[in-house]
Amino acid sequence: MNTVTPRLFIAATEQNTGKTTTALGLYQALRATYPRIGFIKPVGQRFVDVEGHRVDEDSLLIRDTYGTQLPIEAMSPIAVEPNFTRRYISGANREALARRIRNAFDRACWEKDFTFIEGTGHAGVGSVFDLSNASVAAMLHSKVILVTPGGIGRPIDEAALNKPLFDKAGVEVIGVVMNKVVPSKIEDIADFARKGFARLGLELLGILPREDMLSVPTIAQVCEVLKAEILHGGENMARPASRIVIGAMSGAHAMAQFTPETLLIVPGDRENILSMALQCADRLAGVVLSDGLRPSLGITRQMEGARLPVILSTRDCYDIASRVNSMTVKTLPSDSSKILRIQEMIGARLNVGRILEKLNGG
Repeated sequence: MNTVTPRLFIAATEQNTGKTTTALGLYQALRATYPRIGFIKPVGQRFVDVEGHRVDEDSLLIRDTYGTQLPIEAMSPIAVEPNFTRRYISGANREALARRIRNAFDRACWEKDFTFIEGTGHAGVGSVFDLSNASVAAMLHSKVILVTPGGIGRPIDEAALNKPLFDKAGVEVIGVVMNKVVPSKIEDIADFARKGFARLGLELLGILPREDMLSVPTIAQVCEVLKAEILHGGENMARPASRIVIGAMSGAHAMAQFTPETLLIVPGDRENILSMALQCADRLAGVVLSDGLRPSLGITRQMEGARLPVILSTRDCYDIASRVNSMTVKTLPSDSSKILRIQEMIGARLNVGRILEKLNGG
């Protein structure tokens, strides 16, 4: 297995903390030093079907954002599908899985100056099939950055739980990146967090502010979560939806609630509100028709002249609103404004020079 190419394993203290955000930004930040960068997510939990392979969606994001010259299957060798864990427990074969990861890693490093490795969940995730983040980092001879949530007590407590797993595996954690910190509190907590992590033998390498735009879903993501049908405006599905309005009022009152990032949720038979929404298409992100109620022919014709995404769900209004509010929003290759903001944020907020020093033994 390749032991020459410089590498970095990006881990976290819990799921959805910001590993992919960190990888996406650091990829851009390190290109000046390492022009050809590889990427691999050895074990993925959220997968999509691409080119006949089930691959983790974060690998697809990196490939499509940076044009990484790698076979997609090499960037995502193991996708934890339904019943994967049960099958493994019934007939464990760790070496076969480990060999698949090592072979994929060799391909990810081929003719590359540097390779990022992204973990999944906290340090212990994957232990049930003998491939925890800590053991995979050790297998690939990689140093680790640990991403934590914002705050003081919680991130330090979580780092104290995660670091021993890496220590036991003989893996060096070179430092911590704290993510999703309320911008107005960064200065206040920075010194305390730095001292608290230092007590665990960890260096704070940067603090990333909470960016509301990164957690705002697009209409396309809402459609996917709801398993909805696109009725109109499929070319405008990348619009962000930061606010929800349920159309349970008169058309005039509803119109007063319309803003450019508002998602209107309304039954398909509320024609007065739908007609108002279509007339004010530029003041809405999109419309979700609830309860499986299709609009009348008159409303359908009115849609044709409006540049407004309209999707149809079988769920009721309040179930739709609840699901949208609880969505885990992932960055997509089409989210160019989000990707640019992530790159700017990582470049400004992380001590990239110090990261390179630590990787080189400094």
